[in-house]
Amino acid sequence: MDKVVENAAKAVADIPDGATLVAGGFGLSGIPELTITALAEKGVKGLTVISNNCGVDGFGLGLLLEPKQIKKMVSSYVGENKEFERQYLSGELEVDLVPQGTLAERLRAGGAGIPAFYTPAGYGTQIAEGKETREFDGKHYVMERGIVADFALVKAWKGDRYGNLVYRQTARNFNPLCAMAGKITIAEVEELVEPGDLDPDSIHTPGVFVQRVIVGNGAHEKRIERRTTRPREA
Repeated sequence: MDKVVENAAKAVADIPDGATLVAGGFGLSGIPELTITALAEKGVKGLTVISNNCGVDGFGLGLLLEPKQIKKMVSSYVGENKEFERQYLSGELEVDLVPQGTLAERLRAGGAGIPAFYTPAGYGTQIAEGKETREFDGKHYVMERGIVADFALVKAWKGDRYGNLVYRQTARNFNPLCAMAGKITIAEVEELVEPGDLDPDSIHTPGVFVQRVIVGNGAHEKRIERRTTRPREA
């Protein structure tokens, strides 16, 4: 029942070349930075990565992008990474852009065992090309498939040895959805607590969705993507 793994390297040791991953985070908030770094050091290749965005140059998923460890990226926003832009425009990286709400629902559906659903988002655009469409009550919809990945990488604030997770504020973002959508979910936590220490009503991801837990022990950088400040008043 104890799901704690010694370190990130051991947690990702069985992720093979060609694996499909879902990764939590929004911008740089709540990204599983320790497991991403471990994957970069492992040198695994040919990955398909599903995440809201692809980090920034030199950090987050950008660490996997620069050495071309990512073969395909499924995202809703990719505008903060110059290397991403270069690889996409040069044909080195396959990209599937998905409306943000659709991406969230595809992750939730996959985790809930729902194979597909209909959404009006993207109808009549390139998003709908090659996909089934239907009309309900006079409105047109696009069929989208639920996402189930080989592995899910998520980041939580607190977790216990059973894999129950609590996220903090906006760092919650895509993490609960990704945790559901992985066949094997690896969660990195800032603080490990004992079973029973978490209020059951406050748990965001139940341990049934989590197979491995690693503890950050203060190693998370938690970078700010864009720091903006106002001039100090005299």
